[in-house]
Amino acid sequence: MITSTTSTDRSARSELIASASPLPKQLDAKQSDHISVASAAFLRSELQRQPEVRPEVVERARALMKDSAYPPMETLRQVAEQILGSPDLSESDL
Repeated sequence: MITSTTSTDRSARSELIASASPLPKQLDAKQSDHISVASAAFLRSELQRQPEVRPEVVERARALMKDSAYPPMETLRQVAEQILGSPDLSESDL
């Protein structure tokens, strides 16, 4: 069974990982409305560097389609339990 979908060139970069320090209890109103355009521009440029089609992922999908034991029944059971245990958002108060 093939288990990994992450390619090695897509590892987390330290400049993208948020600080582990807790947020202050009360933020200044000006700070809470702040958005970083530089981060969005960086992410867009990184996205542009990625190929539209990744042949290794397509090949993995083809191999999984041929595997009658994929996904394992335990995985299907866990997903079903999560779906059944999740709230029905169509019934929430809006």
